[in-house]
Amino acid sequence: MIMFQQFFQPYITGIQALSRAKRIIFAGLVAGTIVSLGVAWLFSSPSDFPTNQLITIPKGASGLDFANDLAASHVIRSPFAFRVLSRITGLDRSLDPGTYLFTQPVMLSGVVTRIGNAQHGINPIRITLTEGMTTKDIDATFVEQLPGFDSAAFLREASTSEGYLFPDTYFFMPGTDSNDIVVRLRTQFSAQIASITPQILSSKRSVNDAVIMASILEREANSPEDMRMVAGILWNRINKGIPLQVDATFGYIHGENGYTPTAADLGSDSPYNTYRNKGLPPGPISNPGLDALLAAVMPTKTNDLYYLTGKDGKMHYATTFEQHKKNRTLYLD
Repeated sequence: MIMFQQFFQPYITGIQALSRAKRIIFAGLVAGTIVSLGVAWLFSSPSDFPTNQLITIPKGASGLDFANDLAASHVIRSPFAFRVLSRITGLDRSLDPGTYLFTQPVMLSGVVTRIGNAQHGINPIRITLTEGMTTKDIDATFVEQLPGFDSAAFLREASTSEGYLFPDTYFFMPGTDSNDIVVRLRTQFSAQIASITPQILSSKRSVNDAVIMASILEREANSPEDMRMVAGILWNRINKGIPLQVDATFGYIHGENGYTPTAADLGSDSPYNTYRNKGLPPGPISNPGLDALLAAVMPTKTNDLYYLTGKDGKMHYATTFEQHKKNRTLYLD
């Protein structure tokens, strides 16, 4: 304490020697300097600024939410300063929620400018969902390709949308809300279904039945021609009261593509066991594309009741079980 007083004593003595007017001016300069330094500190970027990290502001956020979230993420130092500057610049009315990426530290003014002008700093990512994917397959694709994707939220939001998440190529921003993704995929499904409304009406099938059949076709056939042929066979079996006996439904139960059912599977009481239960399964087993949807409502007219995919990769059809057994011998054994 004594050393402190000794160090500053010459300065204190010098200040005391000044006239009252000069002391007031000096005090003002000191105060101004302190305020300037404080403002500069508030406007500077935090030392732990989150460079190259995704910062997400949720939809519906208020100006206060923006300020608090940015401060909690160490993008800004002061929520109050953010709100004041955004108000002064008029950008408080255009603060854009979503995901942002800062590749280097940015001062407060730069943060306000970018968020107020929706300059997210990231490019949309191209993601392709292929025909026949299940909801879990789609989830895995997003997990792998879309930064900031919330898998748990997506599976929850899409739990009742199997079959109605249209496979296509999409562009999504990193951190896109899972509900927005589900809505986007379902909206595309609705657009595609609308484009084939005349065919659906002509078939006298419900949209749900068409989607379930199409989801099976995606797993049972490859080309549009084979899909239409298999659709004709499966509708024939339903019309005659013959179980579909489709193996792909077991793959859906177990979450495995190309699954070979066991004796236990064939005897199970699962509603997806199409060996025991007649008619369509209770829901889609994949998300079909347009070719499969068209095949479901525009099947090939045939008397055949059986089909198989041989080792040659081609599909072989039969009207009777005896013919089917011969095909198995010729193309599978």
